[in-house]
Amino acid sequence: MADAVKDGSANGHFELYLRLQSGMEKCMRTLLVTGAAGQIGSELTTALAHRFPAASILATDIRHPPEFPENVIFEHLDVRDADRMSLLVDAYGISTVYHMAALLSAVAEQLPEKAWDLNVNSLLNVLNLSKSGRVTQVFWPSSIAVFGPHTPRLKTPQHGVADPTTVYGISKWAGERWCAYYFNRFHVDVRSLRYPGIISWKTAPGGGTTDYAVEIFHQALENKRYDCFVDADVTLPMLYMPDAIAATLALMEVPSQAITVRSSYNLGGVSCSPSQIAAEIKKHLPGFALHCKPDFRDTIARSWPDSIDDAAARTDWGWKHRYGLSDITADMLEHLS
Repeated sequence: MADAVKDGSANGHFELYLRLQSGMEKCMRTLLVTGAAGQIGSELTTALAHRFPAASILATDIRHPPEFPENVIFEHLDVRDADRMSLLVDAYGISTVYHMAALLSAVAEQLPEKAWDLNVNSLLNVLNLSKSGRVTQVFWPSSIAVFGPHTPRLKTPQHGVADPTTVYGISKWAGERWCAYYFNRFHVDVRSLRYPGIISWKTAPGGGTTDYAVEIFHQALENKRYDCFVDADVTLPMLYMPDAIAATLALMEVPSQAITVRSSYNLGGVSCSPSQIAAEIKKHLPGFALHCKPDFRDTIARSWPDSIDDAAARTDWGWKHRYGLSDITADMLEHLS
């Protein structure tokens, strides 16, 4: 691809259009990852490149991502731009989209209208591409943020009450309903997981309420203390990144007829509080101290479940997480140090 297309400029946009019209360039790209510079998107892109070495992966974002394997190509894309997304899908022959672009919970509270536009309207852009038959399979991540104060907090069921209190949660709940609608109405093969908090050492968190579960490890090594923005006793479901990636890949490889949930599957992992994470860290760094200074994110966290019932995922496609809290702690500290 020429640089004019690579940089996502207006000239590149037009040049790409001309190539499509003339049929001068055909690409064998099949997989698209949006939000590829994000916490999950960046690791998912790399995992896809290793999982499918013979395929080429198109990674897109509004900012440049970290280095990717050789079979990954990058294009600038604002996912709210339906026209450019459509052109890229046609230019690269995209068959599967992993739509990871989103504005996360803490940031979304500061920019509610932008969060709705990005989180919901961009999903509709992808679903409409699939409705047209040009994309055959879609993955879209939801979140435990769809749950709220009237949801059972312990072992939150797959089909429980959803009363989100945040812009992020509202957008994810709306997205789930759109996914189910497009499957039922237009037979779009869209699949989704309700991610809990994600813990990872490779990339920085992106403005979510559960970011403390990543920051605490960095600060433990750098400063021997952490000032946490949620209280010590707040328990939330967490998942280590390798488990999150494994679940995503597994769901996308399951035969369509095995999928019984077309809104979003509950995905559980390890339920823990900041004090429990701190206790595990102290086994490796005895001098570590946790201090809590709750802010608005504490209120958000307290509206979410303590634990998740993910029996549907376990029954339908054999989901099972591998990493417990002690495993996560040891691996995080080893890699970050």
